[in-house]
Amino acid sequence: MKLFRRIIRPLFQYLVKPVVERYLSRPRLFRQGDLKLTIAPGVFHPGFFFSTQFLLDYLKRIDVQGLRLLELGAGSGLIALSMAGAGAQVLASDINPTAVEHLRRNARENQIPLTVIESDLFRDIPPQVFDLVAVNPPYYPRTPRSAAEYAWYCGAELEYFRRLFPEMHPYLRPSSRVIMVLSEDCRIEEIRSLAEKNGYRVEQRLARRIWGEWNFIFEMGLRDTVIE
Repeated sequence: MKLFRRIIRPLFQYLVKPVVERYLSRPRLFRQGDLKLTIAPGVFHPGFFFSTQFLLDYLKRIDVQGLRLLELGAGSGLIALSMAGAGAQVLASDINPTAVEHLRRNARENQIPLTVIESDLFRDIPPQVFDLVAVNPPYYPRTPRSAAEYAWYCGAELEYFRRLFPEMHPYLRPSSRVIMVLSEDCRIEEIRSLAEKNGYRVEQRLARRIWGEWNFIFEMGLRDTVIE
């Protein structure tokens, strides 16, 4: 495992990353089940970066029929469209205007009704309450310098998470559930501590190794509630 993390995975990324980046420099068609999505350059691609699929697999275990669901930082919209197709009332948001434009187009072309908002976290999301919030957050500690980099970098001091947890609080009811995917490569304990300091209970629900990297599903709720 240590050999993979120190040598093999960096070598693999060094060799493969330029090829992937060239491929993703043009709009690409992505299919999953009945969904057909156009993924624009600069938008997190669910076919190459596996955290989206990991989070979606977990969400599919939940009966979302009739639930009010927010996908925060929706990117390609795979999760938002899948959950809307399963009967949830979905609001999808993203800070990247290119992602928002293509998500709206993908929703129309797949004939799936949902609301799409361009927003920096909760800044432009109207006051309302959600039953379920799905988050595949940026978690690498570096300052983003472009719209595309907001999908990867959370700020050198975890600024994304320092805003996320207090801003999200008014959008939740006692029974609301927040489902988040994180990687072993991020500062999980600091992120967890920030959530707890802002009034959340945090439970690890699932772990999966993907290409030698452990990914984790965390479920959060307001502290005075029990996460079942």
